[in-house]
Amino acid sequence: MIEVKNNILIFHEEVDTCLKSIIKNKSYANGYIFYGAEGVGKKQTALQFIKKIFEQSSPTRNIEEKITNNNHPDFLIIEPSSSLGSKGSKSLDLKKTKSGTEIIKIDQIRNIKTFLGQKSINSDKKIILIIDAHLLNEAASNCLLKTLEEPSNGIFILLTSKLNLLLDTIISRCQLVRFRSLSTKEINTILKDYLDPSKFNTNTKLNFEDLINSANGSPGQLLKNIEIWNELSDEITSTLNSPIKNSLEILEVSKLITEKLEIYQQVNLVNFIQIIWWRKTKNINLIKKLENLKFHLRKNIQPKLAWEVTFLKIAMEDM
Repeated sequence: MIEVKNNILIFHEEVDTCLKSIIKNKSYANGYIFYGAEGVGKKQTALQFIKKIFEQSSPTRNIEEKITNNNHPDFLIIEPSSSLGSKGSKSLDLKKTKSGTEIIKIDQIRNIKTFLGQKSINSDKKIILIIDAHLLNEAASNCLLKTLEEPSNGIFILLTSKLNLLLDTIISRCQLVRFRSLSTKEINTILKDYLDPSKFNTNTKLNFEDLINSANGSPGQLLKNIEIWNELSDEITSTLNSPIKNSLEILEVSKLITEKLEIYQQVNLVNFIQIIWWRKTKNINLIKKLENLKFHLRKNIQPKLAWEVTFLKIAMEDM
C-alpha cells in the first residue's frame, strides 16, 4: 500500500470557492451533482461539505467520524450494491473498489423517503450522499426523480464520473459542480510532495512520466497505478516494459498477472501497458488489441486466456 505523507484532500480552487459561498450564505440547493473523472477528490470534498453543513446547526464533536462511519442520524449514504446480491460495507470506505457488477436499486432509493420522513435530530437538514449515481438502474432513477421533485428537508449530493448516464431530468434539478482533471504539473506536485518514496518498489524501473500519463489527470488513478505496479515482481514488470515475443514468457506472465491481481487491477494494468508500449512502438494495432483485452477482462471472460491470446497475437504481428 502506498502511503501519503500528509492527510491531504485534492483541492480544486473553483469548487472550494463555490462551496464556501454556499455554506457562508446558507444558500442550499435541493440537490448537487459533483462530477468529474474518478479519483479527483469528489468524495473527499463531499464529506467535508457535509461536515461543514452539519457544523452550522450543531457544532458537536466527532461529526467527521460519524459521517465516515455512516452513523450520523441525519446522514444517509446510498452506494451501489452487487447485482449478484452481496452487501456493501456499512462504513464509508474511501478506498473501496468496484467489481463491475454493481447497481443502485429502487429499494435503496425508496429508503430515502423513509429517512426524510423522520424528524432531524442534530441538524436543520438531512443529507443524502449517492455514490456513483450513474449506476442507478432505470427504476431507481425514476424513483429518485420523483423524490427530488417533492419539497423536503433534505439535501442530495450525487457523485458521478459519467454525467451523461444520468437522466437529463435529474441533472436539471440539481446544481452542477465540476471537478476538472488535474494538469501534469499538479499531478507531479502530488507525486513529489505527498507520496512517501520509500514505499515505492525501488527495484522496478518505473517511468514516472508513463505513470502520470496513465493517470489521465486523476491523483486517485495515479495511486492505483503505482500500487498495482508494485504488486508485481521485478521479473514481471521488466517483461512488460515492451511487447513480449517469447511464448513461454507470455504464458508465465499471464498466469502470474491473473493470480496476483483482481480484475479491476488487471484493467488498470492494461491502461498502463498501453501508455508504455505506445511510447515505444507507436503501433495503433497493438493498442487496439490491448483495448479488446480490457473488454474481455471487464466481462470476466477467462482472464488468463484473454491475456495469453492478446500477447500471442501481438507477438505474431511483431515477427
